[in-house]
Amino acid sequence: MFLIFGLRTKAQLLGLVSMACHVCGQTGSLQLVRESTKLSLFFVPLVPIRTGYVLYCPNPVCGARVKIEADEARGLLAAGVGSPR
Repeated sequence: MFLIFGLRTKAQLLGLVSMACHVCGQTGSLQLVRESTKLSLFFVPLVPIRTGYVLYCPNPVCGARVKIEADEARGLLAAGVGSPR
């Protein structure tokens, strides 16, 4: 009998945040993304393992990916981020 399991990470765009990039300093709309990793059994996601929040810089030269805490992400969402395009 075979047991097929693994981990899968999915990204969900929550909105756009108008602020300066933490890396390059360019002011613009950063993408706020929630990444959730789930344990899969026979290709069916079952148990959430971890959830993280990331800000992506749209600058093609920078393209930074900065991890943020859940509290900071909730604060940005409560402050009213722009809707995803």
